Amino acid sequence: MGEAPLARRHAGPAALRRWVGRSRSCPPAVGDLGDQRAALLVVLDEAVAAQAPTDLAVAACGEPGPVPAGLAEVLQRRAAHYARLAGWLHVLPADGDLAAVREEALRLLSYHQWMVHQSANLAFAVHRAPGVEAARLGVHGLGAPADRLRAVRDTLRAAAPSTGPEVDD
Repeated sequence: MGEAPLARRHAGPAALRRWVGRSRSCPPAVGDLGDQRAALLVVLDEAVAAQAPTDLAVAACGEPGPVPAGLAEVLQRRAAHYARLAGWLHVLPADGDLAAVREEALRLLSYHQWMVHQSANLAFAVHRAPGVEAARLGVHGLGAPADRLRAVRDTLRAAAPSTGPEVDD
């Protein structure tokens, strides 16, 4: 027989990592709080990993002089990636305290996506009015929300129960 339907399949962290790395569809179903935490961590790990190239692309929008060739395409890919991650977070189940973590992560991913769009709008503005140019030159990257997203991920990871054997000192 074939594989169980997507909505009923149980996915462990390894399956979720593979899914995040290659999928554009909804995530596999996850069940208990441990699975939900693992699923959130997989998506947050991917979001944090994507911050460095996104931060560089956003910062490039604020550099003096002409906009680098190919930047529009990079920004489009970065925005699409964060939109996809936010979509995955949106459909992942999150019970109890995990619901608040997921909502904060969604808010931060939405900021990342918004910042990419706004930076692109400033960098590729047709009319370079002094106010637009001043705003463009003030763009330096993702800023404090990127730090906050890393902190959310790190806090969630630290709160995860240990899977190894307990050792008495």
